[in-house]
Amino acid sequence: MKSKSLWSIIIGLIIINCVTVGYFVLQEPATIPVSADDQQNEIIATIGDQTITRQEWLAELEQRFGRDTLKELVNIEVVEELAKKHNIQVSEDTIQRELAVYKSMYNSLDEEHFGDEGNWEKQIRYSILLEELLTKDVSVSEEEMKKFYDNNADLYNIETSYHLSHIVVKTEDEAKVIEEELKGGSSFEALALETSIDEFTANQGGDIGFISTQNEYVPAAYLKVAPTLKEGEWSEPIKVDAGYAVILLHETLEGKSYSYDDVKGQIRRQIALEQMEGSVSVEPLWEEIGVTWFYEGE
Repeated sequence: MKSKSLWSIIIGLIIINCVTVGYFVLQEPATIPVSADDQQNEIIATIGDQTITRQEWLAELEQRFGRDTLKELVNIEVVEELAKKHNIQVSEDTIQRELAVYKSMYNSLDEEHFGDEGNWEKQIRYSILLEELLTKDVSVSEEEMKKFYDNNADLYNIETSYHLSHIVVKTEDEAKVIEEELKGGSSFEALALETSIDEFTANQGGDIGFISTQNEYVPAAYLKVAPTLKEGEWSEPIKVDAGYAVILLHETLEGKSYSYDDVKGQIRRQIALEQMEGSVSVEPLWEEIGVTWFYEGE
């Protein structure tokens, strides 16, 4: 039950995984340095004697990604418009709480990398609005919600965690060289990719994710050193089983316990979603607001 109930954000992350492109598309478009009349025939690549025009490129993009991208944009607008219609809002405190929960569970081996925090806030908001819309007519008793909270109390206690990256090398001398290169302005991510012997994190720029005292997969020494670092600061060489490591602190996530009142809304959505049949999807909401689109009938 608990693995299924790691907040509604887990379900939300599955949903919002498909809307990231839409948010990028909705941002202010880049200025194209050509007139409107010339855009379609503008040559954007030359390969020997052959050329590729903007029109050919856009046609290929539409063929490959057009349907899915348009659907993502429609879904975003459907959720936004129906949230206004039903006066459903999401507070900043709610967004930050669920963002903190996601951070506490994030590790660098996740398929979904953390990326830009602002985009995650938008996606979390979208996820909550969708869940509220889908479950607005589902009745969940106070008794059931309180029982859920009591049975899953550990889910609402976030321990202090540290978002770390590391570079692991075989000798202390190598670690000292890494430290000097960092002092000289070298990129931690680039050095991890080039020199770290930890094959699991090297390709991620050394990113480990958020670790707490309950994490058994990183050296205990990391948790002793991490609290002494400022955000953006790296450590001196640390002795570990594989050799020596230099760690970088990205962010400290302060621990917090959430009361029943803090998470009552999330619990209601969680229970209501578990009662629903089928997958969590925006499409059932299309009819309510009325959607017609380019791919109608396909």
